[in-house]
Amino acid sequence: MAEYDIVIKNGTIVDGSGAPGFRADLAVSRGRIVELGKVTGSAARVIDASDLIVAPGFIDPHTHYDAQLCWDPLITCSSWHGVTSVIVGNCGVGLAPCKPAERDIATSNLVHVEAIPYEVLNKGLPWDWESFPQYMDAAAQRGLGINVGFLAALSPFRQFVMGNEAMEREATAAETAQIRSLLDEALGAGALGLSLTVLPQHLGYKAQPLACRLASHDELRAYASLLRERGQGTIEVALTRKPSAVSDREYALLELLVSESERPVTWLNLRDRDDDPEAWTTTLERVAPLLERGSRPQVAVRPLVVEFNLRNPFLFAAMRSTKPVFGEATPEDQKRTYADPEFRRAFGAELERSTVFHDIWQRTKVKEVTSPALKALEWKTIADIAQQRGVAPLDAFFDIALEDDLGLDYMLPLLDINEERVAKKFSDPRTLIGISDGGAHVDMLCNAGYPSYLLGTFVRDKQALSVEHAVRRITAEPAQFFGINDRGALRVGLAADITVFDLNTIDSPERPEVRQDLPGGGRRLVTQAEGIQYTIVNGQVLYEGQRQTGVLPGQVIRGGQPA
Repeated sequence: MAEYDIVIKNGTIVDGSGAPGFRADLAVSRGRIVELGKVTGSAARVIDASDLIVAPGFIDPHTHYDAQLCWDPLITCSSWHGVTSVIVGNCGVGLAPCKPAERDIATSNLVHVEAIPYEVLNKGLPWDWESFPQYMDAAAQRGLGINVGFLAALSPFRQFVMGNEAMEREATAAETAQIRSLLDEALGAGALGLSLTVLPQHLGYKAQPLACRLASHDELRAYASLLRERGQGTIEVALTRKPSAVSDREYALLELLVSESERPVTWLNLRDRDDDPEAWTTTLERVAPLLERGSRPQVAVRPLVVEFNLRNPFLFAAMRSTKPVFGEATPEDQKRTYADPEFRRAFGAELERSTVFHDIWQRTKVKEVTSPALKALEWKTIADIAQQRGVAPLDAFFDIALEDDLGLDYMLPLLDINEERVAKKFSDPRTLIGISDGGAHVDMLCNAGYPSYLLGTFVRDKQALSVEHAVRRITAEPAQFFGINDRGALRVGLAADITVFDLNTIDSPERPEVRQDLPGGGRRLVTQAEGIQYTIVNGQVLYEGQRQTGVLPGQVIRGGQPA
């Protein structure tokens, strides 16, 4: 009988600590790393990792696979890129707890906040849970290809206790106590912490504010102090109305969460802006006292290039002028609004005050049209189309969308475009790499492949950071921040989550591809990885290259557990 389940021989071990890589063998038995060095015992399977990097499985701390894990146990496309653990329940939006009568509210929140089509959710959600612990257990029982950790998103907890008034007002003291008790139950079941949002564009059911946005500071003190009392959990908050800038009000909220919880707090987000290249460095200096106490802003690796159409104008959800096209507005309602000169005037006035959209017409291109008569517009900027037509860019933007019955897709490079500045930002130890948004905005963007993009583009091609530094940033650092004590490093005794890759070939394409593989044939954007040779989860090979082996070795990651 073989002494080990798997032995990986002759690889360069990059263990997640940041220390220099070294040649060694690694042995796995019963889902754990049991030997690291020169391994001589027999194994049921030997993997030759000559000329390959052997690293801890990558950890993505910011995803929205809350629904997708119900129909896609492999949790693609994150798992294609060497990711062995993801965290769901971010930004205060989630699916549990949820009473049967309120499922449509929870569904609508995901539709409007995370841009997952209603038809996809309606077909794909089994609703085999009501409480938060049942939701976690249901995921484990259905089977998972990779590991999933759960944050307790605050909105469904408020909805569960307060009903529809959760979207209208603060909680009473009695209601706060009930919500706190449910959060305590979730943490007891292994939730990794809690999440919330205060962003104005986060509108949910019937275009009402997501419920957690109505939570008072007294409420948040009660919930944050629960983490302090338990000595467990992390807080994630979608915070900044203006990218990379923290207002006085936002700083006060961060300080409250950090002080009351005495736990790590991560917030969104720190983006690089062409209109203000120093914004993110200035903000890091401003929040330095909070960083010293364990707060970390999340940063992205990939450029934020958004694909969108005017049937789903999420990009403009924070603007007052666009409220008529959200909620229960039909496509016909939307078309009437977009054609209205008064709407266009108000929309244009808001754009002029915007920093993010300061040169939108020069950057936005037509990516794809449905009408053959408009085919010549593809890959032209709005500015060029407006000049060609002899109209204002704003009018061209809406006119061509209306001519294509709102089926026209735009592409807009938005943030994190300057690679030199972005590399400095995600290399900074005061930041936490995340914001993939995997599972969300499925027809607008796909940044879930950032680990292979980081290693291929910034480590190999640009040599902006070492492979050891990059691996640490996407393994040990998120594991430590979220209290995932048995993963994120290659060390004897830890779970055998391992990614084996070829640094010479690892890559992720710049542009995503379209697939129609969501429930009911729903459309999404995906990126496939190159150069990932083996993905091992809990001691079992999940992928050999791009071939899935058929096993589902993933587990629900439960917080509050010893290493």
